[in-house]
Amino acid sequence: MTTTLKIDFVSDVSCPWCAVGLASLQLALARLAADVKADISFQPFELNPNMVPEGEDTTEHLRNKYGSTPEQAAVIRETIRARGAELGFTFNLDKRSRIYNTFDAHRLLHWAHLEGDALQLALKQALLKAYFTDGEDPSNHAVLARVAGEVGLDTKRANEILASDAYAAEVRAQEQFYQRQGISSVPAVIINDRHLISGGQPPEVFERALRQIAAGQ
Repeated sequence: MTTTLKIDFVSDVSCPWCAVGLASLQLALARLAADVKADISFQPFELNPNMVPEGEDTTEHLRNKYGSTPEQAAVIRETIRARGAELGFTFNLDKRSRIYNTFDAHRLLHWAHLEGDALQLALKQALLKAYFTDGEDPSNHAVLARVAGEVGLDTKRANEILASDAYAAEVRAQEQFYQRQGISSVPAVIINDRHLISGGQPPEVFERALRQIAAGQ
């Protein structure tokens, strides 16, 4: 018998470990396909909610926020690149020269969820690729609308949403909800509203946890 799990994936499109965690989760679900299905919803979290519109140089940002030296940042970048390569996700972090605000990306993801879970997943994956693989600006409205169209969403409607404050209140409410639940770093993978898996874990960790949760239902 197949068990269906509710999964809320709290994350940001500018978070490299969120890309790693999503790829790991999907691989784990593929391995469990005969026994476990998942209803995945992507929930908003902004790593840099007060980021200026023009963004900030990545190296400068990491130094200011985490105290990372250029050498430490280089080691972290290589670790992320290698983890992504193991999972089939390409990080071209040399192209990611700036960190940007992602609130508008979250508004589009909220809309995509209303259009269907498959479209939200496709948009999430496409936005992660646009930023981490292609080095595009995830705060740029033209980029966001184009990516939305590429995954099957209506480009005209995407532009209308971006030009307005549509879904802003809903996204803020969801951000605040998860902050009240104690989520302060991402990815945070919440299963059946009860079980939390934090960080960009390997597929084996997700697989073992999902199997145990499914068996215990």
